[in-house]
Amino acid sequence: MKLVFAGTPQVAVPSLTALADSGHEIAAVITREDAPLGRKRVLTPSPTAAAAAALGIPLIKANRLGDAATTEIAALRPDLGVIVAYGGLVREPLLSVPRLGWINLHFSLLPRWRGAAPVQRAVMAGDDETGAAVFQLVRELDAGPVFRTLAEPIGRHTTAGGLLESLSFSGARLLRTVVNELAAGTARAAEQHGEVTLAPKLTLEDAQIDWSAPAASVYNRVRGVTPEPGAFTIVNGARLKLLAVAPSYGAQPQAAGVIRDIDKHVLVGTGTEPLELVTVQPAGKTAMKAIDWWRGVAATEVVAS
Repeated sequence: MKLVFAGTPQVAVPSLTALADSGHEIAAVITREDAPLGRKRVLTPSPTAAAAAALGIPLIKANRLGDAATTEIAALRPDLGVIVAYGGLVREPLLSVPRLGWINLHFSLLPRWRGAAPVQRAVMAGDDETGAAVFQLVRELDAGPVFRTLAEPIGRHTTAGGLLESLSFSGARLLRTVVNELAAGTARAAEQHGEVTLAPKLTLEDAQIDWSAPAASVYNRVRGVTPEPGAFTIVNGARLKLLAVAPSYGAQPQAAGVIRDIDKHVLVGTGTEPLELVTVQPAGKTAMKAIDWWRGVAATEVVAS
């Protein structure tokens, strides 16, 4: 078949590579425009753009799939559109341009966690399991019939970033299977059933820790927003990034938000038992062990907010 592929971040690259190796023709890759990165704000192609360039696949760069992009894609006369974390919506008339429409690789077990941040929300919610689903795009968000799914357990210490990386590879294999079945005419999709939950895009507000919450909830939130947007708290009026925290396993309770050094372990109180700060990054500095940061604080205790 002739495909068009839409994707932007690194998690879309394994799918692009899998389809490029599948024998189908990828007529074009659609990705978001170059974005300024780093302190010097250098315009940088998306990971998917870089992968497409390395594969010699023509690029369409667009932050919105409007009239111009629709015209360009329609001229290619694709059989199927494939989308993986592009970062924008496919609406009519583009939705009906490919002969077989569009399919989407989504990183959840639909209908749970429809939306932009399914893996992050699953970790934050303390789910035991998530997965990936390949479904037919329809007008309603992430609501189309599902061709295939795969399930993956969420480890107790897994971060959203680590889980998403793993799913990007297993999901790519799932996606290639569905594309091959569509080409062979054997693909079958079933309507979604079950409770619908939503996974809106994470904001900076999601990343600020509320220490009055139970320890398990705080720990899940830190893991869910790692690496992006990155958990943080305010200490002595400055932002402190929390790169890694850990359960304290039997430490005595302390007031929510109070940070102390207990036997060379930097513990912070929550609504239940304390958590241990393992790796932190003070404002304007590099990442460091929490105990090294604490020595610089030079206090018996401080309160985070």
